[in-house]
Amino acid sequence: MSIQPDISNGTTGKQLYDYQLKAIDEISDRLKDHPSRYNLLYQLPTGGGKTVIFSEIARRYIESTGKKVLILTHRIELCAQTSKMLTEFGVHNMVINSAVKELPVPNDYMCYVAMVETLNNRLRDKILSLDSVGLMIVDEAHHNSFGKLLSYYEKGVLLGVTATPLSSNIKIRMKDTYDELIVGESISSLVGNGYLAKATTWHYQVGLTSLKVGMSGDYTVSSSERLYNSHVMQDKLLGAYREKSAGKKTLIFNNGIATSQYVYATFQDAGYDIRHLDHTHTAGERREILDWFRNKPDAILTSVSILTTGFDEPTVESIILNRATKSLTLYFQMIGRGSRFLPKKKEFTVIDLGNNLSRFGLWDSAVDWRGIFQNPELYLAGILNDEDIEKNFRYEMPQELRDKFKNSPSIDFDVRAEHQYAASTGQRPKVVIQRSMEQHLAMCLANSNGTDEALMLADLLKEEIAFRIRIFCRCLSKTSESYVKWLQDDYKLKLKLALIRIGHHAGANDLSAETGPNPPDSLL
Repeated sequence: MSIQPDISNGTTGKQLYDYQLKAIDEISDRLKDHPSRYNLLYQLPTGGGKTVIFSEIARRYIESTGKKVLILTHRIELCAQTSKMLTEFGVHNMVINSAVKELPVPNDYMCYVAMVETLNNRLRDKILSLDSVGLMIVDEAHHNSFGKLLSYYEKGVLLGVTATPLSSNIKIRMKDTYDELIVGESISSLVGNGYLAKATTWHYQVGLTSLKVGMSGDYTVSSSERLYNSHVMQDKLLGAYREKSAGKKTLIFNNGIATSQYVYATFQDAGYDIRHLDHTHTAGERREILDWFRNKPDAILTSVSILTTGFDEPTVESIILNRATKSLTLYFQMIGRGSRFLPKKKEFTVIDLGNNLSRFGLWDSAVDWRGIFQNPELYLAGILNDEDIEKNFRYEMPQELRDKFKNSPSIDFDVRAEHQYAASTGQRPKVVIQRSMEQHLAMCLANSNGTDEALMLADLLKEEIAFRIRIFCRCLSKTSESYVKWLQDDYKLKLKLALIRIGHHAGANDLSAETGPNPPDSLL
């Protein structure tokens, strides 16, 4: 790994990396070749410095043409950040916000920064004209929210910048708006050269077939909250944090305010210092929470989508995706919050609790952005659905849990093979559940010295039980999610009742001696 030297842009002293200068030169050449009516799209990963690049492009464009530049963002925080960066590059700029009620023409500002909606209102009210603007730069261009402004901007050049050239609205393909895509450095290249931190990803399998997809094309908040607010998922999250992220500055992403609040309560009850943040917090509350997060080395912050853009905290060491998403853009944005490179932070951790890794691949895997730009429908059609993802699930008992069943030489149970055998021998499918439960009962008995201990061991098997039942129901072809849930609960209840009955029958502490390795069917 090598870190490339900073290179000054020669005018303001602002430092640029070699790959950024290469991109600036390439984009500037395109703009010179197409002085009007040309729409160009530039892709660069989160953390690569898109704002730095288009700020220098704005400076060069103003210097070479004498025309004004307009930069559009979709969040108020990004307006302030962009304006500050432009000022560092020596670009005299003005933020067009709700406080701007009039703007004299002509004026000394060579660059405007505005949110799309605010600018649209000012143009509609004829407070501002785009006649003197030669270049419009659209940040986070995948949102496609700027289309309403094009009727006011018919002669100039358009430059869109994004980490993911895939429209947030599949009905508006980016290739129908932009004439050309320029692909910047890949994530793997930026990591390899020391510009971004390296991600170590841990994937925890989650059954997502209960989730519903809404009009936006992503999972609905209501169905996500039903799943992720459950004790099972809260326990899985807490366990994953303890196993892979304990002591690290951690950012947790959720789909829904209620889920984030549940996470806050779960971690608080476990003795961790954690804060919750969502869009209902005031600006003052948000500043206080983010200051706390910035200054506390092992801080845990749980939030909804508010921190996916316009938030930069390089010291984040761990990202937990406590949600599933069908949005490739959101996937990269969430992980990107932890990718900032620091001399003392060359790596960061990603914990995936939404099967997102199976859906999109590793964060630093190669992506055919040109192919996605040209044919987004083909890409979207090729993403695995939840049912196909779960078909490839394999449950592996964690070693810490396996050690609690050390007296059981074998804990393996192939549900599919057992179901095939039952079918081939004319037995009813429920015999598979019977055999699975017999094995779990024997495991609990062989590794405990009393009923209470055996019941605690049975509780620890809940994840494996859920997995076995889901595989069993898949063997039955068509089953409802409510039936799966009922069968999981019924299994756990019957297993515990059997342990209690055996305890009463034994009347002693040594349960395994009373029942032997295979308990009688009457006890199940």
